[in-house]
Amino acid sequence: KDAADDQLFVDAVERSGRVLLVELLTGKRQPISDQQGRHVGMVWEEEQIPPFAGLEETAAGLATFPLPKEGAAVYQFWVFKESTDNAATLPAVALQMHARAQTQPLLDQLRAFVPEEFATLPTLDQGFADGAQLRNLMRSLREIFERAGDRLGSFDATSPAEPRILLEEALEYLYAGEAHRFLNFYGPPGTITTVPYHAVIKGGDPNVPDEALDFRDKVVFVGYSDMFDPGQPDRFYTVYTRDDGVDLSGVEIAATGFANLLTNRSLTPIAGWYALAILAVFGLVIGLLVYALPAYVGVPVALLLAAGFALAAQTAFNQSAVIWPIATPLLVQAPLALFIGLLGQYLLERRRGQRISDAINYYLPDEIARDLAQDRLDTAKLNKVVYSTCLATDMAGFSTISEQLPPGELATYLNDYFETLAAPLKRHGVHVTEFRADAIMCAWTADQPSPEPRRQALLAALEAGEAIQDFKQRHPNAEGKLRIGLEAGTVYVGHAGGGGRFVYSIVGDSANTASRVEGLNKHVGTQILATGDVIEGFENLVTRYLGDFVFVGKTEGIPIHEVMALRENATEQQLNLCDMFAEAIGHYRAAEWPLAAEQLKRILAVFPLDGPARFFLDRCERFMRDT
Repeated sequence: KDAADDQLFVDAVERSGRVLLVELLTGKRQPISDQQGRHVGMVWEEEQIPPFAGLEETAAGLATFPLPKEGAAVYQFWVFKESTDNAATLPAVALQMHARAQTQPLLDQLRAFVPEEFATLPTLDQGFADGAQLRNLMRSLREIFERAGDRLGSFDATSPAEPRILLEEALEYLYAGEAHRFLNFYGPPGTITTVPYHAVIKGGDPNVPDEALDFRDKVVFVGYSDMFDPGQPDRFYTVYTRDDGVDLSGVEIAATGFANLLTNRSLTPIAGWYALAILAVFGLVIGLLVYALPAYVGVPVALLLAAGFALAAQTAFNQSAVIWPIATPLLVQAPLALFIGLLGQYLLERRRGQRISDAINYYLPDEIARDLAQDRLDTAKLNKVVYSTCLATDMAGFSTISEQLPPGELATYLNDYFETLAAPLKRHGVHVTEFRADAIMCAWTADQPSPEPRRQALLAALEAGEAIQDFKQRHPNAEGKLRIGLEAGTVYVGHAGGGGRFVYSIVGDSANTASRVEGLNKHVGTQILATGDVIEGFENLVTRYLGDFVFVGKTEGIPIHEVMALRENATEQQLNLCDMFAEAIGHYRAAEWPLAAEQLKRILAVFPLDGPARFFLDRCERFMRDT
């Protein structure tokens, strides 16, 4: 602002010979126009604006210091600005000026490896003659490292603690490293020793240690840095912005970048493939641990592994300034692996429970098997007395078949037989099924007397009679008939057995009577017989009454009916047979043996294979002989 003061400043810079000044870097979009003046595109233009002529000529070096922003934050800096023809930035030029004495060994090393690159390279004295020459020297060295990087060896750092060797390594790191790097911040504003102007002018300040005013053998960055004013003009938001809003100043960030280059400690993100490998291994290990181990073990182990990973990443950051991926493993992969692992365990347990349920279902009713698998079994359901319709089946001629077939083939034959009959039983909601040799005893149950168990049992019996025909087609040796007996009443369903071994069984008079009714088929030549209590109220059935039968152990007769078909499925012959047989059984019950016998003979003339007609005809003839 004052020519005399400016000249004093220029003279001081010239006497020092080691002052680096900042250039202003401006940038703007420039439209591109065609011959008619129409805009056809845009180009980004950057311009370096040096200090005024006196300072430009006397400064030892000139450099820009732009800072890239990601959103609102700054966490990177340029070492070489590609858009300004690879011009070195302020921290890089400061390091090169600081390590001038160590530059010649670097040039000698380069000359040994790539002598062809030195044809146009200025000498060291030429390179440090002024700011423009220094810029050309640094640009040339950068280009040599870019072109011949793989052919260059490392310095022989025989004494890493020796400052000269460390500076040589810093120079190599400067030229061989990335053009832009991550800032390794050292702390909040003021962490790098900051000395106010007035302390320098006055020669001291009670708030500034005396050793901080000794600038010998130090690199000093001069700029605006206010530790108390959040609105200072040169400030940048970083991870260390204070709670009161004070940001890091540009000059302190420049000093941070210089210190990173000097110590080779700028942050280095782990290489892309290594990062992907870490992510893959971490996620896989966490997921497998949670999936393979019990949840009470796998989850704590996974959390400990995640904590160990975080500790390893922090250690790598502290000791080597290497950045491991943190957010993705800890905030995405770990929770996702826990979720997927636990979900996998849940699905595995669910499949295991389903397999157990399926296995139990082979031996217990569906409802009890389901409750057992889901651990919500009501013990009252295991053993109880209920209203039931019992259905007993037997296969005629099984003894003969068992003598003819080897045990393995007999088992296959019997399983197919049971599967054939079980299908209609299950289709009509059978509650309890018990297999006894070649016989089946099953029950439809209800808490109170109800027509529903009887209806389901009757439908299942009719379908079983049809299904056995398909079985006979698959097994021509199955010549015997299927015999079915039904009775309704109260029974006990639950565990029966001893010695630690039980079966889920049906016990009661109704079950015994169903077995006796089933056995009656053999004598009267029928397939499905039911007591009067079973068929009561079902008008859609075609049945014929066979009379009252007194079974062994009983004192009173039980009305027995043959179940022939559903009315909508009945044939004309079946209906005629029922009408003719009703007349015959009427005469029989009235002890009119000749009339009954005559009617039964007429039935056999039309239906020669009808078992009940032959059974009662034999009895009529015996009664007539006896009388």
